[in-house]
Amino acid sequence: MAATIGETVPDIELPATGEKTLKLSDLRGQRVVLYFYPKASTPGCTQEGLDFTAALDAFKALNTAIVGASRDGIKAQENFKAKQSFGFDLVSDKEEALCKAFDVIKLKKMYGKESLGVERSTFLIDESGVLRREWRGVKVKGHVDEVLAAVRELG
Repeated sequence: MAATIGETVPDIELPATGEKTLKLSDLRGQRVVLYFYPKASTPGCTQEGLDFTAALDAFKALNTAIVGASRDGIKAQENFKAKQSFGFDLVSDKEEALCKAFDVIKLKKMYGKESLGVERSTFLIDESGVLRREWRGVKVKGHVDEVLAAVRELG
């Protein structure tokens, strides 16, 4: 059952950067922007992470945590975070539990070949763990500004 707007999000524990584990309930009491990206250290995913990092102070001022997720292993996530100096945690979802809970695994076509991959998607979760907004098939340019505006709208 995929996460649904207006309902409490699934609580799945995953390895996170900084040698810890993270589950969404650990972040209750603050809003959470959970964003899924296809692959660490690729141009679009790097730019998206840099955009979230550039806006991090604005998100923090609105009591909002940022969490990035992909199917990359934890070592790849650690390297990606360190190399780009992201100011937030990345989680490793190699088993696709979180990806499936948010229904972000989609059939993608690249160079005429079809494969299952992560559709770039972002989810806004409120202080009580309830899903408030979702963006699917995200284009990186301008996306972080749109998410920040949605956080402000929550009041």
